[in-house]
Amino acid sequence: MKLRLLFSLLWCTVLFSACTENAKNATADRAVWTKEQANNWYKKQPWLVGANFMPSTAINQLEMWQADSFDTLTIDKELALGQSIGMNTMRVFLHDLAFEEDSAGFINRVDKFLQIANKHKIKPMLVIFDSCWDPFPVTGKQRAPKPFTHNSGWVQSPGQLALKDTTQRPRLEHYIKRVVAHFAADDRVLAWDVWNEPDNMTGPSYEKVELKNKVDLVIPLLKKSFEWVRSAHPSQPVTSGIWVGNWSDSTTLKPIEKLQLSQSDVITFHNYDKADEFEKRIVQLQRYGKPIICTEYMARPNGSTFATFLPIAKKYHVGMYNWGFVNGKTQTIYPWDSWTKTYTAAPPLWFHDIFNTDGTPYKKDETDLIRKYTEEVNGKR
Repeated sequence: MKLRLLFSLLWCTVLFSACTENAKNATADRAVWTKEQANNWYKKQPWLVGANFMPSTAINQLEMWQADSFDTLTIDKELALGQSIGMNTMRVFLHDLAFEEDSAGFINRVDKFLQIANKHKIKPMLVIFDSCWDPFPVTGKQRAPKPFTHNSGWVQSPGQLALKDTTQRPRLEHYIKRVVAHFAADDRVLAWDVWNEPDNMTGPSYEKVELKNKVDLVIPLLKKSFEWVRSAHPSQPVTSGIWVGNWSDSTTLKPIEKLQLSQSDVITFHNYDKADEFEKRIVQLQRYGKPIICTEYMARPNGSTFATFLPIAKKYHVGMYNWGFVNGKTQTIYPWDSWTKTYTAAPPLWFHDIFNTDGTPYKKDETDLIRKYTEEVNGKR
């Protein structure tokens, strides 16, 4: 009897310890991936080639995701164009206010988007926050594009008011945790980009109304955002891309860049320079020993083109997302300087974008080249 009682007590102790450990594991945030974990994930992926995707009928993230303007017909048609040239991924921007206004509907629409993308063998990278362009997003009907102006209606997320107001942190936390948790085990999602260009001060477009201490406000929220994403235990990699600065050595990195790089499962970056600078950036980032993905490139007048960048990316097996896809309401065929320079017609050379609205290529030699490279590496899809 004593032995049976002792055995029972020991068994209860083992069960209690196991339950306690499981509870700890359930509540602990997922750790940043090791080099081995990141590279094992990357080995399972095709060469990632895609675009930053916004349907041509949407001026910004809100118009893309709000119920009355969510355009599945255009999304389906335009993702089919991506599939036709061998693209297998798209980088897609979400928005906290679209979720706040209609959380269940927003998640359903993201799910519908993933269904359409999956039909076209495309796995999107989902972007949670973004510091670029208009600091004052408002839900509802979005304004019409300003003629001949690059990204005249794109909006930040979170907006300036939310960034300044610490009482809105629980709302932003709920947005991140709910969305990531819902898709955390979803194989249709490639990765989570926590914050696009978090220290972007918007240049001449909105600099008169931009917060002077914006970066000081962003850094702690960016840190928390990484924590909130990981608390949902995503099976997909988490990242935030660096985009300007001196990356030659760890001592030359800005504090926000150190945060981004240290918290990223895979390394992402932007580059709109010439080919030699693009390659130099890749070599600099190789010291982290993790997969490298360029989540923004391709500004033709700058020398950042498919012809100059894709061969280098193939050489180093760097994933590639060009900016712009179908010429539409974002008007990114116009250059950044369209905010300070007057245009009255399409520029002699498109800045971004690949296709006309009718689905024909802007430059057939470009789409042929993209298809050639993707088929060489990944085969026909």
